[in-house]
Amino acid sequence: MPKFIDLTRIIEDGMAVYPGDDETILRQSRQLDKDGYNNHRLEISMHSGTHIDGPMHMTNCEKLILDFPLETLIGEGVVLDVRDQEVIELKEEYKSAIKEGSILLLYTGRDKIFGTKEYFLNNPVVSKEFAEFLVERRIKILGLDSSSPDRYPFEIHKILFAGGVLIAENLTNLDKLLCVDTFEVIALPLRIKADSSIARVIARVMG
Repeated sequence: MPKFIDLTRIIEDGMAVYPGDDETILRQSRQLDKDGYNNHRLEISMHSGTHIDGPMHMTNCEKLILDFPLETLIGEGVVLDVRDQEVIELKEEYKSAIKEGSILLLYTGRDKIFGTKEYFLNNPVVSKEFAEFLVERRIKILGLDSSSPDRYPFEIHKILFAGGVLIAENLTNLDKLLCVDTFEVIALPLRIKADSSIARVIARVMG
C-alpha cells in the first residue's frame, strides 16, 4: 500500500506572508447555533503558504495557472539535501539523480523557521547554471521548503518560467523523503483564473 506525506503548510488566520503581501484572513462566517450551519471565509494571496508560481507571476506570459494540464502537476519525485548552502550549485551527482520530466524538491531545512524575516528575505538561491540545467532536463516543477529559489531581481524565476518549469514554494516535511527510494509528487493548484495558486502538495511513497 502507498504511503502519503503531506508537504503542505497549514492555512490559518494571520499566517505569515512574504513582506509586503496581503494578510491572510480566515474567519468563521456562519455559526451552527445562530445560522443553522457552519461556514468559513478565506481571504488569501495566491502566494501565501504552500503555493505554485506560474509564469504570469513575473513575465508577460498570459497563461493562467489553470491552463496547465494535470500531467504537468504530477510526476516522479526527486529530493536533494541542500542544507547549509547559501548558493545551491549544480553538482555532478545531481545530474544523474534528476530525471527528465521529474519534480525536483530541494530540502533546505528552512521550513523550521517559517514566518521569520530570516526565512522570507535571506533564503538560499539556486545558481543560474543549476536553473539552466533544470530547464535543459525538462523537469516539471522545482519545489523548495523555503520562500523562493532566488531574490530580487528574480532571475532564476524568469529562467525557469521561460523553460516551462513551475515553482512550488513554502513546502514542508521534505526531511521525511530523504530516505525514500521512490515517490510521486502530486502538486495541485486551485482551478482558478490567476497567475499562481495556493496548492495542496503531497508525496505518494511507493513500497
